[in-house]
Amino acid sequence: MNSIDTLTVNPTIDIAYEVERLEPVRKLRAAGERHDPGGGGINVARVFVRMGGNARCHYMAGGPTGVALDALLDQHQLVKACTPIAGSTRISTTVFERVSGREYRVVAQGPEIEPGEWGACLDRLGRARADYIVASGSLARGLPDDFYARAARAARDAGARFVLDSSGVGLAGALAAGGVYLVKPSLDELSGLVGEELREDAVIAEAAQGIVRRGGAEHVVVTMADRGAMLATADGVVRLPALPVTPASTVGAGDSFLAAMVHALAGGRGMTKALRFGIAAGAAAVATPGTDLARAEDIRRLVAEVSAPA
Repeated sequence: MNSIDTLTVNPTIDIAYEVERLEPVRKLRAAGERHDPGGGGINVARVFVRMGGNARCHYMAGGPTGVALDALLDQHQLVKACTPIAGSTRISTTVFERVSGREYRVVAQGPEIEPGEWGACLDRLGRARADYIVASGSLARGLPDDFYARAARAARDAGARFVLDSSGVGLAGALAAGGVYLVKPSLDELSGLVGEELREDAVIAEAAQGIVRRGGAEHVVVTMADRGAMLATADGVVRLPALPVTPASTVGAGDSFLAAMVHALAGGRGMTKALRFGIAAGAAAVATPGTDLARAEDIRRLVAEVSAPA
């Protein structure tokens, strides 16, 4: 059975509601309430397990909300590797307004992590026993800019391939150090990394291949929302279109994409085939309401609809 470890440095409890119409001051009656464990790596683990794999979640949590997060992880049958912290785990909220079909997301900043806390998390990560370690999410407050570079070294020391989905200084620090097996920036994240807005396919491909040529990562997958995704390797570039679906929520689409892709890789499929699973999972997540993520049956149904690369 496929098995991975994931890393979430700023986990959250994701709460979702539906209201008829957002209005100021008035008390609004909500429906469709959900509470889910969240944060990039935890979301990856949730989808990976749904697809039949095993996932161990490395994360830092504390306070009363940290206790609640632990309980939610148990409900999702995820293996926990929690590093306790003094601060309280954050809560993030998604509200769907029925009358407009719009989704509103409020994401808390999260606690500040002390050096001894994030150091203990890295030590635990270095003792992982998995073929892949998947880190997803932005850096928490208090973490050094090169934290993901240190995590990549810990993964290599553990004999694992390091997969990263992050942004800003965390992404830049990891790629500057190199040794990342697979990195999955969104188009906006890649644009932020290179310091200019990327629009044309040829320019996007050049930016992604530049990361490969410089040794930042062996494989770069750029997700481009309704434009699909692009895979850059030393052998060239593969571009796949997105699947047309009726959008219900964007929560966890990128994490679902990455989970399905890594599940395919861990199962022995090639990188291009794994990319097709990622496209299918991203579409499945977008079509799923609230803070829920892609479902395995939807991923397997949709992957047959993903166009093969030309």
